Amino acid sequence: MEFDVQIKSGDLYDYMMRHTYNSPAGLLGSMVGALMVVVGLAKAYALFVILGLVLLVYLPYTLFLKSKRQSLNPVFQKPLHYRVDDEGITVSQDGVEETQKWGDMCKAVSTTKSIIVYTTKVNACIFPKRELKDQTAGLIQMIMTHMDASKIKIRQ
Repeated sequence: MEFDVQIKSGDLYDYMMRHTYNSPAGLLGSMVGALMVVVGLAKAYALFVILGLVLLVYLPYTLFLKSKRQSLNPVFQKPLHYRVDDEGITVSQDGVEETQKWGDMCKAVSTTKSIIVYTTKVNACIFPKRELKDQTAGLIQMIMTHMDASKIKIRQ
């Protein structure tokens, strides 16, 4: 299967939020922030409430700014062409082509907006569902066929 994907800042933000809040540091920061707000409200400590809210708002805000900045990268200004076959995932743009074999993929996950296939622990192919349209099910099927089931966390 082949398709073109235009990555926008919202797609990058969706990826960054999912990646960050599924890491120990992201979860810990959220729990500490929420705990500070709860304790601050229960004990009427305004400073705890303020610091807790800062912790809860800071990370999503900085990720939002980072996704806006990253979307200005020339790579994201043009569509990326993907070919997904039995060998793996091939991405090309402006005559440059790179293939990642299925066996080298780390994991595949889904969000409400995207299918994300991690090629390393921090890098991924982002497939926005709005771009895939009727090819979403086919992509999911290819992933499920070629990747180990323990590496897949996709909800359909």
